[in-house]
Amino acid sequence: MAIDPSNILLTGRVAVVTGGGAGIGRGIAAGMAAFGASVAIWERDAETCASSADSIGALGLAVDVRDSEQVDAALQRTVEELGEVSILVNNAGGVFFSPLLDTSENGWDALYKSNLRHVLLCTQRVTRRLVAAGLPGSVINVTSIEGVRAAPGYAAYAAAKAGVINYTKTAALELAPHHIRVNALAPDLTLTEGLIALSGGSMRDDKAPGIPMNRPGHVDEMAGAAIFLASEMSSYIAGQTIHVDGGTQAASGWYHHPQTGDYQLGPS
Repeated sequence: MAIDPSNILLTGRVAVVTGGGAGIGRGIAAGMAAFGASVAIWERDAETCASSADSIGALGLAVDVRDSEQVDAALQRTVEELGEVSILVNNAGGVFFSPLLDTSENGWDALYKSNLRHVLLCTQRVTRRLVAAGLPGSVINVTSIEGVRAAPGYAAYAAAKAGVINYTKTAALELAPHHIRVNALAPDLTLTEGLIALSGGSMRDDKAPGIPMNRPGHVDEMAGAAIFLASEMSSYIAGQTIHVDGGTQAASGWYHHPQTGDYQLGPS
């Protein structure tokens, strides 16, 4: 099969992006729309959901994807208004500081539901319809670099993100015979409204010594990888986690020394 530039286009496809009201989700939703997909944003925050949907011409549905009944209702409305969903981006998630010795059962459950449970709910609901109709599709799970490395103070979050990676592999095997591909994206430091706010405005777009490319990522770079995985350009890729991280995973602890700029492994 010869490569054709049109293979990257998503024209005529329907894409759902969870947590698409801001940050990486909003960037991916905008990218999907720019490449021709009809996009539905499923976002818990009604205000950011409406703003994001209006800005890119998407269908915005205020939905808590941790709730199966809300997921079912959102999917039904999406299908009625846009058509059958063949692209699903499970991007919704959340994190808070939770040291191992202080993590409560409620805290653990909250992080699990925010970062892993909805991946099952949304994937299951969308792919059940695709299998029944005999249609192909692409599921893209947004995990994190924290899913493959230790994350002191964030054990529950990291465990959930690691779960997303393994779930991606297993779901890919189960759904491959139905021509539904499942893959994941793992970002590291990415410039989003939330991270900029957490940094007190000190985060720079041109400096990040802990990342080999020496800068944080941009939401558009996540969107580019998501579009690739959604399109026919990745038709033989399944069960993979692509690290959109500027080389962090490969670095394995090597970083740019802030004074010399040279690579250094661990503290001097």
